[in-house]
Amino acid sequence: MFTKLKRISALMLIDAALIIFALYIALLLRFDGISNIPSAHIKSAYMMAPLFTGTLILTFYFTGLYNRLWKYASIGELIVVITAVSMGTVIAIAAVYFINAGNVQFARGVFILHWLLNIFLIGGSRLGWRLVRDYGLNNGKNNGGKPVLVFGAGDAGVMVTKELKNHYNGQINLVGFIDDDPSKKNLQILGNPVLGGRGDIPDIVERFGVQEIILAMPSAQGKTIREIVEVCYKIGVKVRTVPGMYDLIEGNVTVNQIRDVQVEDLLGREPVKVDLESISHYIAGEVILVTGAGGSIGSELCRQIIRFAPKKLLLLDLSENNVYDIEMELQNNNPQIDIYPIVKDVRDEQAVEQVFKLHNPIVVFHAAAHKHVPLMEANPEEAIKNNVMGTYNVADAANKFGTSKFVLISTDKAVNPSSIMGASKRVAEMVIQHLNSISKTDFVAVRFGNVLGSRGSVIPLFKKQIAEGGPVTVTHEEMVRYFMTIPEAVQLVIQAGAMAKGGEIFVLDMGEPVKIMDLAESLIRLSGFEPGEDLEIAITGIRPGEKLFEELLTDEEGVNSTNHKRIFVAKPHDINSKLIEETTSDLRRGLHPRNKYETENFLRSFLAGFRSKEDKMTG
Repeated sequence: MFTKLKRISALMLIDAALIIFALYIALLLRFDGISNIPSAHIKSAYMMAPLFTGTLILTFYFTGLYNRLWKYASIGELIVVITAVSMGTVIAIAAVYFINAGNVQFARGVFILHWLLNIFLIGGSRLGWRLVRDYGLNNGKNNGGKPVLVFGAGDAGVMVTKELKNHYNGQINLVGFIDDDPSKKNLQILGNPVLGGRGDIPDIVERFGVQEIILAMPSAQGKTIREIVEVCYKIGVKVRTVPGMYDLIEGNVTVNQIRDVQVEDLLGREPVKVDLESISHYIAGEVILVTGAGGSIGSELCRQIIRFAPKKLLLLDLSENNVYDIEMELQNNNPQIDIYPIVKDVRDEQAVEQVFKLHNPIVVFHAAAHKHVPLMEANPEEAIKNNVMGTYNVADAANKFGTSKFVLISTDKAVNPSSIMGASKRVAEMVIQHLNSISKTDFVAVRFGNVLGSRGSVIPLFKKQIAEGGPVTVTHEEMVRYFMTIPEAVQLVIQAGAMAKGGEIFVLDMGEPVKIMDLAESLIRLSGFEPGEDLEIAITGIRPGEKLFEELLTDEEGVNSTNHKRIFVAKPHDINSKLIEETTSDLRRGLHPRNKYETENFLRSFLAGFRSKEDKMTG
């Protein structure tokens, strides 16, 4: 506090001297020298100097001019100076004429000159300190620090450069920028040159001894980042990056946000944009139920839903540990919202109905499901119990108790399914489409592909295998998958819920498909190893139920666009309502498949073309 008081006092003294000096210079300029200044003006200047000085200093104080860090001074601070000087000058002139109207003799030009000189001197003193600090003894040229390149000569690159100079001046030698825009080559940005494009990286690295490249391209496509990372690792240069655009708040980048490149960056796409108003309209102030709330998708749904201030959030999951973890996280961050942990099994019809009867949820996000393809091949009847019967129990309760919207989390594996898991999810889609035709509830499904970081997904597996020294296992050299991050998938799910009118199967734009082999190689390189040399990649063969390529639509469906460019709607086709009613009736009476043979027959009754891997091998 004392240090701040000393700083403000020093600034006030400097400003007072500059204000008086500006008045003297204004008189000299107006009358072309000291000998030509009329004595009446000199007398008036003596009278006005204390009033002008005091008024301007007080104006500066109350407009916050002394509460700014001038080592970061920019155009914004200059505007504040102009505003404060203008206000203070007007107040001072009014005060002078009000108090001493008959004794003041002053040419109007002196007032104008004094105003301009104050802006120049007060503003110049602040910006001058910034210039000395940034371009004085250490102006960013070779200073013995670590040679660094910034890839991207746009807004993010400029912010990164400022941060590096503010925090690491002397420790980092910023040699310049790389940018693929040829029109920027040889231009100067904050005193540093744009040295070339992507193809010039090896030459620039060798010429300047660059040790690190910072990617300042927060909205770059994953393919672009993969290509740059590939080049950098080949020449032995460390690569770091700024956050993606969805992580940047009001365009700010700080040094502690500059991090190592992660596999999510290699899959990066345009940030998801959502219509916050439409989302708030159907979630805010309502009772929301999330099943599978402790899972990867379910827990992220809860985190994002709670931001829209629901009246009550119901967390339903069979795992008490998972429910406990997400409840504690949400309670700690959102104590004002009613959060109810519910340990229930969606296969228990009576338990599910009791939840609806007690809480009457208005919106349901059904994320509870068995999702692991190989495990469901080994335990096929469980996929029917959980994914079909469980979905029906929750959806039927939503129908009975007047739920407004029911959103089923589905998967691209439900399209032309080759696995038990995928086929069970396709049947679940049929169940909710049937219920939509007889209910006032809007039943919809949202279909998307793999999500990064979910439990049992390929990325955590690869990281574990790398940490153990390999080998990294890939089932097939040509295996291709679509990927999304969990937060962006959930944002689109919630947005689709806002768009739902009933009966739709929404399909999310998953971007470009990625070869699993490329993903494995990139992750090995990001971990500091070379594929095939430091760590082996082992081909293990396609597992039961897997496909080389996943699809998002059946041949019959086709697709319609929506008013969100990342969300599409599969064109509906006929549902066998009679079969669904008979089947759900059997399931409620406990007549569900007991083994693999019965499970496959069950699925074939809905999906005539469904065949297990064994069928395909012998067919």
